[in-house]
Amino acid sequence: MKITVGKRDLLLISNPLGIIMQGIGIVVLIPIIIAVIYGESNYLSFIGCGLFSIALGFLLRKVPFDERRLRLRHGMLIAGLAWLWAALIGGICLMFATNIDFLNAYFESMSAWSGSGLSIFADVEILPNSVLFLRSIEQWVGGLGVVIMVIGILIRPGTTAARLYKSEAREEKIKPSITNTVKTIWWIYLLYTILGIVLYVLAGMSIFDAINNTFTNLSTGGMSVKNNNIGAYGSDLITIITIILMVIGGTSFLVHYKALKGKVIDVFRDVQFQAMIIIVTIFSILLIVYANFTNLNAVFYVVSALSCTGSNTLPVSSMEAWIDYAKVILIISMIIGMAAGSTTGALKLIRVVTLIKGIYWEIKRILSPEGSVITRKISGKSVGDVEIREAGSYVFIYLFFIFISWMVLMQYGYGGIDSLFEAASAQGNVGLSMGIVSANMPDVAEIFLIFNMWIGRIEIIPALLLLKIFFDQFKRLKR
Repeated sequence: MKITVGKRDLLLISNPLGIIMQGIGIVVLIPIIIAVIYGESNYLSFIGCGLFSIALGFLLRKVPFDERRLRLRHGMLIAGLAWLWAALIGGICLMFATNIDFLNAYFESMSAWSGSGLSIFADVEILPNSVLFLRSIEQWVGGLGVVIMVIGILIRPGTTAARLYKSEAREEKIKPSITNTVKTIWWIYLLYTILGIVLYVLAGMSIFDAINNTFTNLSTGGMSVKNNNIGAYGSDLITIITIILMVIGGTSFLVHYKALKGKVIDVFRDVQFQAMIIIVTIFSILLIVYANFTNLNAVFYVVSALSCTGSNTLPVSSMEAWIDYAKVILIISMIIGMAAGSTTGALKLIRVVTLIKGIYWEIKRILSPEGSVITRKISGKSVGDVEIREAGSYVFIYLFFIFISWMVLMQYGYGGIDSLFEAASAQGNVGLSMGIVSANMPDVAEIFLIFNMWIGRIEIIPALLLLKIFFDQFKRLKR
């Protein structure tokens, strides 16, 4: 089937894209409050970028819009472009606020918005508090998704909300309407955010650090206001609170909704939550027994990798000294990810469970007598061939793009395991690093990792659609 996108399609996406651009502009303006509180003079960069995004969004909203013509492919185009625009606006802010070059600024911004948590800054503690807060709030908003943010706040119920919701690879419905579902998700998210801030403050953090660390760990982003991340606080209690926030962020909002409604037992009946417990338990034991991790650090790093948060308790130099066994365990965790319908990245547990069960059912079918009926259910829901094929196809294409970046990084002389670790971390929107990511890394390698972070956040298909359109237009111009 040939997919073509013409001028009418581009006009159709202008209005909802304009709304999202306005939302992005508002987010970028918020750090001005921090700049004023701490007497920082870089607020002009936030004002300029924020107002520019709002103004351009305002102009796009003037384009006539027929909601009835909006299809899923339009939603995917909007989602793909929205993330690129968010990274651009945040990158320009960082460029003027910290005097770094555009590519590094765009990398840092894409990492923040996508919840990847990789950073080109060797010393974050010298950064202005407003810049630190900008990175944190971008992760907090990006954890739910820039499109989801706008659905809950600016877009009225209807076809547009439904298409945009699905465009960010979300299927779960907590309420009958998509808009009410998103608003419920926002209330749950805000509740856990307040809880996280309170817990961190009670554990001895300053209010500024508590807000930033809650934003980044609940959103499974992982950037920190400290060079040594959570390890800078030297507190087991803070480490445990962080583990709890990462698990909360990596658990489906539908499960959270049921738990908050008093159906706590449903949490443990959820197949993705069950899989998470099994993986964390097994991988933590392996790190303790074969890689000499302490009990707490083993659990912390497995949860950090599996939830795609990327928080750490050790400096990068200590992580580089890990044996390859430990790195491989965390690479596998970073590729798997946690629950669909959460703030996590990577493949998602439901796809992995579906694929494994699909292989099991196929083997069972072959071994069973001819005509036998094989019941295929996950958590009480029937699973068909389409779902299994989709899971398999996505896993293949996901690993394919990791492979490409892995090869690129090795081409620049980085070690094989470390290169795979970095590529898996970028595409899984994790943020754990073996030291490859830095302000001085090769430009081509940096561009590939930016691409990995982008496609990992929007789940690849919208990116492929955008690239196809770009190449189709390029061919037409060459004729």
